[in-house]
Amino acid sequence: MIHHAKTSSNAPLVCALAYDGLCTFEFGIAVELFALARPEFDQWYRYATVKSEPGPIRATGGITMQADGGLDLLSDASLIIVPGWRGADTPVPDTLCEALRAAHANGARIASICSGVFVLAAAGLLDGQSATTHWRYTDKLAKMYPAITVNPDVLFVEGDGVYTSAGSAAGLDLGLHIIRQDFGAQVATSVARRLVLPAQRDGGQRQFIPRPEPMARIGSGLATLQDHIRTSLNESWPVDRMARESGTSPRTLARRFHEELGITPLNWLKSERVARAAELLERGGVPLTDVWDICGFGSAETFRRDFRKIMGIAPNKYRARLGAEANPL
Repeated sequence: MIHHAKTSSNAPLVCALAYDGLCTFEFGIAVELFALARPEFDQWYRYATVKSEPGPIRATGGITMQADGGLDLLSDASLIIVPGWRGADTPVPDTLCEALRAAHANGARIASICSGVFVLAAAGLLDGQSATTHWRYTDKLAKMYPAITVNPDVLFVEGDGVYTSAGSAAGLDLGLHIIRQDFGAQVATSVARRLVLPAQRDGGQRQFIPRPEPMARIGSGLATLQDHIRTSLNESWPVDRMARESGTSPRTLARRFHEELGITPLNWLKSERVARAAELLERGGVPLTDVWDICGFGSAETFRRDFRKIMGIAPNKYRARLGAEANPL
């Protein structure tokens, strides 16, 4: 049964795939975004759960599901959601690959959440395109499918009628992006508000902030130095001072950072300052014009450059996507 929520028969049909071993959270994202009734809108999607193969549909958490129909429903789909997959090394049925290729050729958009990218890749829909997935799977994806340009950092990527998103929660960002394309910013913002989510996070935003730690924190001289610097990020920390604080030479310190963290002392310091700045921006209350000084960037220009390089987004946009007040830099 295809679900209607104040929709006409020509409203866009969203189909979410269901398979044995279904990723419950990722599937729930598709349902929450596209299947719920939205009586506040003049028009909304039609929605159907599509069984991807014969046999039972058992989801994580001991749930057994019933679908609205089989792969034939995909021929009418405007958007197909692939909510994860049961394993990167688990073969994708030929019938599913064929149905996805046919739907795509018929004009359907296809979007994956997290490991669902392996279904799109198996169907050949990502060859010659950029794509992303959860950072745990990016190396495997690149190795298994060298025709795909894998971007390991971003939240989601939009290609030629295909969309791929990173870890599970990034599926929410991608879904809101698609809703914004279909119905406009006001509708997407309303859906985000109902979900208590930021109205928009740019797809190019980084999945996470790398904060390298020593391989053995307990008893590590580097760990002690790191903890000291984190309590005084607003101060100047040239390599000479780091070396003095750790009781070693700058050359030895650089070697230890490389051996334990795989990074230079100054690049580690930069990542710590950006991570601290991100925390301040997320909390709100601290003007942007003060954040760079608190975190020790030295200037607003350095703050903007380093933050964008590591986070993939400007500081003011990072704060704006959380709905916090921002004083422009």
